Amino acid sequence: MSRFWTARTAALTPYVPGEQPATTGLIKLNTNEHPMPPSQVAIDAMAAISGDALRRYPDPTSRKLRLAIADSENLELEQVFVGNGSDEVLATVFMALLAEGPALTVPDITYSFYPVWAKLYQVALRTIPLKDDFTLDVEALCKAPGPVLIANPNAPTGIALSRDEIRRILESDRDRLLIVDEAYFGFGAETAAPLIDDYDNLLITRTLSKSHALAGLRLGYALGNATLIEGLVRVKDSFNSYPVDVIAERVAEVAVGDRAWLQEAGSKVAAWRDELRAGLEALGFEVLASRANFVFARHPQYEGRVLFDALRAKNIIVRRWDKPRLTQWLRITVGTPDQNQALLDALRQQCPE
Repeated sequence: MSRFWTARTAALTPYVPGEQPATTGLIKLNTNEHPMPPSQVAIDAMAAISGDALRRYPDPTSRKLRLAIADSENLELEQVFVGNGSDEVLATVFMALLAEGPALTVPDITYSFYPVWAKLYQVALRTIPLKDDFTLDVEALCKAPGPVLIANPNAPTGIALSRDEIRRILESDRDRLLIVDEAYFGFGAETAAPLIDDYDNLLITRTLSKSHALAGLRLGYALGNATLIEGLVRVKDSFNSYPVDVIAERVAEVAVGDRAWLQEAGSKVAAWRDELRAGLEALGFEVLASRANFVFARHPQYEGRVLFDALRAKNIIVRRWDKPRLTQWLRITVGTPDQNQALLDALRQQCPE
């Protein structure tokens, strides 16, 4: 620890992202990357970036990209905010809308970056336990006294709330901010975006990392009432007026516009997910009903660590946690059919039917 650190810096326990191994030849099913390549128009757009474009600063407002996103969601330009991945967007949300306010309510099992941001921005955190079946407790969320943040579908379970359930939380207190992290948008869950014009207390965050196979691009965005978006812009322009570079803006713009690719790719991944779930269940696993590009599974006879290590020995990486209620579970990214079959074959050796 440096003597120059602030007390806040010293008190932080940073988020630990999923492993990105340098070793080749691995089947990597641990960080929920899309199993398909991005849209060809996105790849072509990246290749077409000129040297002159790189020489100049990007548009600080990312107007063309925001217009493309707004058009895809039937919203206005002023209802869209963009940043470097949804993690940066969410960090801006914590700074602009949650710091110095009442305690933020989150589920006790959810994206583990939320408590890190809360500590960094000194936001008091209140947790509501998931139900025994790992579903969100909508009744408890409706009674939360302050702002609420949920991932939908939730991570790492993959379980999603319906749009009607989101509406119910919004209606229960229209003076309470509800932030819906839709990082896993595009694989079968209902989006809350159609509710934005009716509820000024709704903010949605998304990323192109999962839905559009652009994790390496680092592009995220928020959708919400124009006054909420203005708050995010005020913080952005007090910190970094040029967060989205010209490559990310152009590639993301055309990727968002390729709706046929999004629909086809999302449907394929959902089908592969359901096939993977069936294969795991045939081996005796319990698998939660995911609407994301991953499954959450456990075997009644084998500890999660044992299965994790057995797969790693066969060059297959999945994700696990040493946390209460989660130690027996594995989160498995949906891969290609060949990758999924390799996983099932490896597990069959460890868990004979």
